Amino acid sequence: MNEPQSDTKRAAVAMQAAADGATVAANSFRTNLDVEHKDGKTDVVTQVDRDAQETVIETIRTAFPDDPVVGEEEDALKTVPETGPAWIVDPIDGTNNYVRGSRAFGTAVAAVVDGEPVAAAFDCPALSDTYRVGPDGVFRNGEPLSVSDCTDPETATVCPTFWWDFDQRDQYATAARAVVDRFGDMRRYGCTQLELALVASGTLEGTMTNLQTNPWDTVAGVQSIRAAGGVVTDLEGNRWRHDSTGLVASNGAVHDELLAATREIVE
Repeated sequence: MNEPQSDTKRAAVAMQAAADGATVAANSFRTNLDVEHKDGKTDVVTQVDRDAQETVIETIRTAFPDDPVVGEEEDALKTVPETGPAWIVDPIDGTNNYVRGSRAFGTAVAAVVDGEPVAAAFDCPALSDTYRVGPDGVFRNGEPLSVSDCTDPETATVCPTFWWDFDQRDQYATAARAVVDRFGDMRRYGCTQLELALVASGTLEGTMTNLQTNPWDTVAGVQSIRAAGGVVTDLEGNRWRHDSTGLVASNGAVHDELLAATREIVE
């Protein structure tokens, strides 16, 4: 069993590592960036992503030199170990926003033990918001967070999240239609960790996708929602894990309606 004192230390290191990576990103924000493409026209990366990840990993390894690191860029692991401690890093979540000069981006760091998150941080430097999750709860800029108390789907605001590629745009359209048919309004921010954090803070009532997501895009935010009193499941309604198919995250009160909307995409 993981000791609470160790989780407290991991929460502090996650926050410091996220802050260090976010500083690297902030220093080059709205500058002339050399943008590269990875797997498609909308899958972009910059040298800043790589530099920020390297900085985050250096901070983590100063405190936990033997822990493996799962990360989006370069040679970091791409799957989360099922046993023992590990770290999950997204140096710039929302890179498309970042390269376009949009403030909706940040650095996410999560600590897991035996595949389960125990601490996390998400630092959004251009928004001046830092989210921290640890044994003592979830906070934004030091203030405790709680999910929305909205119970009426017709007054709820929901965000389709993650990314449907060009060969999946019919699913994207179905997701949008399912949301606007069932809920009061819809948002999309282009930064999955931010969207999850906004559910944790009560700004959104839910966010959803039918796709299998990447752990670096999701684990920190999922832990934030759970710590804030929300619910996160897969498409079957089972407790979400880093390798689940589909992600349905809500304040709990509108979860059944959000789960039904998400299932429409695959039905």
